Amino acid sequence: MSQTPLIACIDDDPSICEAINGLLKVSGFTAETFSSAEEFLKFARLENTSCLITDVQLGGMSGLQLQNRLAESGYGIPIIFITAFPDERIRERALTAGAVCFLSKPVTKEGLLTCIRAALHRRHGAGHSL
Repeated sequence: MSQTPLIACIDDDPSICEAINGLLKVSGFTAETFSSAEEFLKFARLENTSCLITDVQLGGMSGLQLQNRLAESGYGIPIIFITAFPDERIRERALTAGAVCFLSKPVTKEGLLTCIRAALHRRHGAGHSL
């Protein structure tokens, strides 16, 4: 039984979540948006999440802290980071810890969809990234 991939988006800017949510839905994905990492961690379908798109800088727990928390809890959710403040050290840290992509805002539709496809490929056991 093939299930529509569930993609979660976390950003404290509602306009970013709204734009990504729209793109995901027209691209055939099920989308859920959250305004904080803490809100996402309470999500009832956390274990069903196929891919997570998160801002690096969030109010409260950061995207990198969330990445660590998910790894410590055993969730193998592929993560795509987006940021308005690209920093090579943070990028390196995120990718070393297993992030699929690290994109600078504004993200392009093509760039984000390419990263989502790579994340879904990784999620379904292929074990290698782009």
